[in-house]
Amino acid sequence: MNKPKHIVIAGGGTAGWMAANYFAHKWPSDKVKVTLIESPDIGIIGVGEGSTPTLKRFFEELGIKESDWMPKCNATYKVSIQFNDWSPASGVKQYRHPFISQTDTFTQRAFEVNCRTRRLGLDTHVAPEDFLINGVLAKQNKAPLTPENFPFRMEYGYHFDSALLGNYLRDVAVGRGVTHVSAVISDVALHASGDIAYLVTDTGNIEGDFFVDCTGFSSALLQQALGVKFNAYSDNLFNDSAVVLPTQVQENIQVETQSTALSNGWCWSIPLQNRTGNGYVYSASHLSSDKAEAELRRHLNLENSDVEARHLKMKVGQVEQHWQRNCLALGLSQGFIEPLEATALHLVQICIEYFSDMFEKGGFSNSEKNTYNAFAKERFDRVRDYIVGHYKLNTRDDSDYWRDNRNNMVLSDSLKSIINTWFQREDLANEIKRQNIGMHWDSVSWHCLFAGYGAFPALAQNQPGRGDLYKEQAIEQFIGGCALNFEMHQEVLQKQSSL
Repeated sequence: MNKPKHIVIAGGGTAGWMAANYFAHKWPSDKVKVTLIESPDIGIIGVGEGSTPTLKRFFEELGIKESDWMPKCNATYKVSIQFNDWSPASGVKQYRHPFISQTDTFTQRAFEVNCRTRRLGLDTHVAPEDFLINGVLAKQNKAPLTPENFPFRMEYGYHFDSALLGNYLRDVAVGRGVTHVSAVISDVALHASGDIAYLVTDTGNIEGDFFVDCTGFSSALLQQALGVKFNAYSDNLFNDSAVVLPTQVQENIQVETQSTALSNGWCWSIPLQNRTGNGYVYSASHLSSDKAEAELRRHLNLENSDVEARHLKMKVGQVEQHWQRNCLALGLSQGFIEPLEATALHLVQICIEYFSDMFEKGGFSNSEKNTYNAFAKERFDRVRDYIVGHYKLNTRDDSDYWRDNRNNMVLSDSLKSIINTWFQREDLANEIKRQNIGMHWDSVSWHCLFAGYGAFPALAQNQPGRGDLYKEQAIEQFIGGCALNFEMHQEVLQKQSSL
């Protein structure tokens, strides 16, 4: 190339600045020039947000230390999600879905075997958090950082203030050569070919070779200017609204997200260093916004509080093409799946990484566009399936919302096959392998979901009194010993802040 390709990112926020940082890290400035246009008038939706362990890999690749970014973003560690009251009829009050770490290779087979034994009617221990080290750390409220003599890699995510993280990533990106333009985009000009030529802003036109749409749900470039269709998931994911309220910081900051089922949706609780972020995700066709806010206030004991609630609308689904002509959509512009398993930034990150590989493989052209689009669509669809599984398996009977979710038969063939495999007492790991979908949610994660919901038949009358690998392999002792290597979450955060 005689001159560097110019990538113009429209919109900041976490998605935009993650892309800017990754592009600047991956490509030298003589190959790719990166400009990000950010409106000074549009704020980031700064609720407490959680991540999966992929974000840890992102910071490691960029050489950013936790001791630098975490205190500046009021971030905490996250090892698990605890689900409360999703399946009361099964007798399971709550369960945890821990992130899978390297030590779990010693215990995950015992967990899966116990689940299959329990599906045959035998009484075995099947609580997911008791087989996986992050589940034990969550119960003990310990941070997932290991001493040097601990030989296994830990996987974990974070809780953070998304507005502060966006600001932090902006400063890093600008320091690494990204051009930051503060301007309001008023129009998108197209070439005669249909490609984007330049963006019209209040400070002048900004030309580029390739454009990244990070303009949020409005999707000003991909959906509005290029006319790409949005395909909603409303036929099997009913939630389309949220109401958000912060509460005071916890006295003992937890190392996991809480997800609590309410009358017509669920409430997240995300512990940050300076406050706790709370939000009620619900279906507007089942519950009004006023009643949703009232229910959230009751849940948080804020009925008499003058703290103002924020109401948000969610556009759940994905675009038909994530990469169209010379434009890529990222974040809310490309699609959104409700925040039940903290997949928003996970999808952003893997899309950034895969796009970068495909863009470079194609000589910075559109030649790999179809390959990328197939990848992105598959990722969104499989994440959707896992989220739908949470609703399909619920055993609540306190509202039409939960009954409608349980009775909903608009399921993908992939999800139908997974559910049938489980209830027909067949090998779920083999089914995951047959479908080749383990890169989305692996066998252990699906076992956590089914076992956590208590999705088992009645126990057989005659019990052999053996065959419980949790007891026979002394797993409690093994994981308990491993957990002795970890410090309390609060102590680790205090040390980090003092550096």
